[in-house]
Amino acid sequence: MKKDNNTETKIIQAAEKVFIEKGKDGARMQHIADEAGINKALLHYYYRSKEKLFDIIFKIAFKAFIPNLLSVFKGEEDFFTKLRKFIKKYLTTLEKNPHIPGFVLHEISNRPEHLTNLMAQFNFDVNFIQDQIEDEIRKGNIKPIDPSQLLINVISLCVFPIVAKPMISGVIFKGDDSKYAQMLEDRKELIADFIINSIKQ
Repeated sequence: MKKDNNTETKIIQAAEKVFIEKGKDGARMQHIADEAGINKALLHYYYRSKEKLFDIIFKIAFKAFIPNLLSVFKGEEDFFTKLRKFIKKYLTTLEKNPHIPGFVLHEISNRPEHLTNLMAQFNFDVNFIQDQIEDEIRKGNIKPIDPSQLLINVISLCVFPIVAKPMISGVIFKGDDSKYAQMLEDRKELIADFIINSIKQ
């Protein structure tokens, strides 16, 4: 039997939905087959095991959750412009994939070896960004700060409103999703302003 690209795409989309909703342990191949609208035998023809399919979905989710920092911070703009671009890109990605951060964090906490393997696989290295921060400190453009702490601050401010949506939307916005959506849009500038004002000399 010849594999069909449309069927394969349907399986990947279905598996992503099922794994993100149920996690690896809770998901069953039958759930994925039902979601894709195919029979279980056809699913096994394309992907022989749940583990192999999960690895593909986890890589897709990881790449969405951990955006390509290299492309943003390798630009020719000044550091603050790069920071603004990164925050906007990161929040936009998270906004489009709101279930991914929790999924990735849960799976990494259960299987930390995944993170190590993926970091090596995608050549994900933030050392050169830390070097840029240290260079900006030496030039007197930003206040002395541990580069790791700065990166953690930026990522945390972006991720928290996504993973805490039920609490933020329910408690602060009384279930008004339009206000929650506007808050996320506003944060694309507010986070950048907050971070830059806190570190700028």
